[in-house]
Amino acid sequence: MFSNELLNILVCPACGSALRDKENSLQCTECKNIYPVEDGIPVLLADRAQKGK
Repeated sequence: MFSNELLNILVCPACGSALRDKENSLQCTECKNIYPVEDGIPVLLADRAQKGK
């Protein structure tokens, strides 16, 4: 969904780690928070994140 260039720029707002593309969302590689993507726009707000596994 997102280009590697964009994923290299975006970071998790909670811990500052890299994000990876995951079905209609972005997931932090460290804390595992999952951020929604609405209308193609990532919503990188810590209070909107879901805890991932």
